[in-house]
Amino acid sequence: MSHPNIELIERFYTAFQQRDAETMVACYADDVVFSDPAFGELRGDEVHDMWRMLVKHAQDFSLSFGEIEADDESGRAQWVASYQFSQTGRPVVNRIDARFVFRDGLIIEHRDRFDLWLWMRQAMGVRGTLLGWSPLVQRMLRAQARRGLTLYRGNLHR
Repeated sequence: MSHPNIELIERFYTAFQQRDAETMVACYADDVVFSDPAFGELRGDEVHDMWRMLVKHAQDFSLSFGEIEADDESGRAQWVASYQFSQTGRPVVNRIDARFVFRDGLIIEHRDRFDLWLWMRQAMGVRGTLLGWSPLVQRMLRAQARRGLTLYRGNLHR
């Protein structure tokens, strides 16, 4: 029998494969903290709405996951998302290392790590290759991602 937190991670990524944002959100505590190189740090409803937005706008999307480990307090997983980046139409294959912290059978902290420069090279082509390594350009990308989330949340909660 597997650990309940392994099952929680599996439920989260299976829902992601099925583009079921509400099941994904249900795996999180209300005060969850999420971070990744594209969005930076998000909290609570921002995290929930980020997944809703990403699932809703995903094009040619597929996801695989594995190497799941978890105990009572923390866990990890590897996942790969393949999709078409909507702003450029370019294909992206993003390999992500996820780390989790659990409380009361829910995810309280979720931190994704991936190579942002590699992502930018795929998503933006030559421009991403030439400029994607720059901390300034990476900050601009994060600001753009946050603006998109803010706009989505504004439309969602009207």
